[in-house]
Amino acid sequence: MPNVKSAKKRVKVIAAKTALNKAKKSNLKTMLKKADLAVAENAENKEAVVREAIKTVDRAAAKGLIHKNNAARKKSALAQKLN
Repeated sequence: MPNVKSAKKRVKVIAAKTALNKAKKSNLKTMLKKADLAVAENAENKEAVVREAIKTVDRAAAKGLIHKNNAARKKSALAQKLN
């Protein structure tokens, strides 16, 4: 447990950032699962769902939530499934 005031503040700030990152990462996984499901079921809106998932992946990579190569791999896999 921190004793210094600034260290106590850092603990609070890090906890808040961790919660935000966890929520964003969870949303990313949800979008990817929705896109996979839409492609698997051959839904009529599968292109739109995949496009939205790719947008979410790009946003996560831009924010530093995932590595750019990881984002590229996820987008490539989605495109292959769609085609």
